[in-house]
Amino acid sequence: MAIVPQSDSRAPLVADIIATLSAAAKMSRALQQGVERLRVALKDDRSPVTVADLAVQGLVAARLASSEVPIVGEERADLLRRAEASALTDAVVDAVSGPGGLPIARAELLEAIDSACHDGSAERYWTLDPIDGTKGFLRGQHYAIALALIEGGEVTLGALCCPNLGVDPNVVDSAGTLYVALAGAGAWQLPGGDVERAVRIKARSIASGDALQVCESVESAHSKHADAARIVAHVPFVAGEPVRMDSQCKYALVARGDAHAYLRLPTRADYREKIWDHAAGLIVAREADAVVTDVHGKALDFRHGRTLEQNRGVICASRGAHQPLVDACQQLGIG
Repeated sequence: MAIVPQSDSRAPLVADIIATLSAAAKMSRALQQGVERLRVALKDDRSPVTVADLAVQGLVAARLASSEVPIVGEERADLLRRAEASALTDAVVDAVSGPGGLPIARAELLEAIDSACHDGSAERYWTLDPIDGTKGFLRGQHYAIALALIEGGEVTLGALCCPNLGVDPNVVDSAGTLYVALAGAGAWQLPGGDVERAVRIKARSIASGDALQVCESVESAHSKHADAARIVAHVPFVAGEPVRMDSQCKYALVARGDAHAYLRLPTRADYREKIWDHAAGLIVAREADAVVTDVHGKALDFRHGRTLEQNRGVICASRGAHQPLVDACQQLGIG
């Protein structure tokens, strides 16, 4: 089934994005399988960055260069320009230009990585998280490659590649799944990235008294687990067992009906979410008829550069669950 008809002007772009993320997934999967040899460094904020983070950003940026649309990406090549990081840089170049990859010189690759460092001030731009869920990636579990197009402050296209996510979210499935969504055209699930097997997905409804299935981050530093438990106990549903998973794969679980909600609750008063952590997941969930806002019920606002400056936390949920969850946050003073 075609995601968009060939007569749709967006069809070539969608095809290019599917091919680009499929190539990135293949490369990242190969790197994850050799994770014990994978070079890992720490960024200035002490968060880990791997060969895969940098290689995927370089690959995607290089392949999108012809679109001449700026990219707001998570990574920078500063680290790779340090003399002591030559082995890390060599590993990134080898990953991108390896078999089935994109032949590219060292200087070109560094330039491609840094080309994805736009400040988000353009009217039209891509936002990219090359490896969303780096710690999950390092554990051999779930992670995502997330790419979204933002136009006039609105997410209009999103692709969420989940290289280890199959039918059972509790099992690592190396075939993976790609999710694609376009404004007004629905959200689509492509098992193994295969366009011929694409099916449209929809979030699962819930009624009072039903068991509420909630996704939250594995890392407690990313979302307050205790607050999530308080919220679930406060809403008019039976508390189901929480699903803890890394990355924007959680948006996919809500969009395809495996969970009713994803809660990303504020952990610090001064923290603001990064746009690349939510843009692709947002449009996949929204086009699957879920609702995505911050904890106050405000729409996520992508008009303020690299962060969601005007928002606090995120609630993604099916229509029957969303408002009770927002109400619970307000009544409990969360956010």
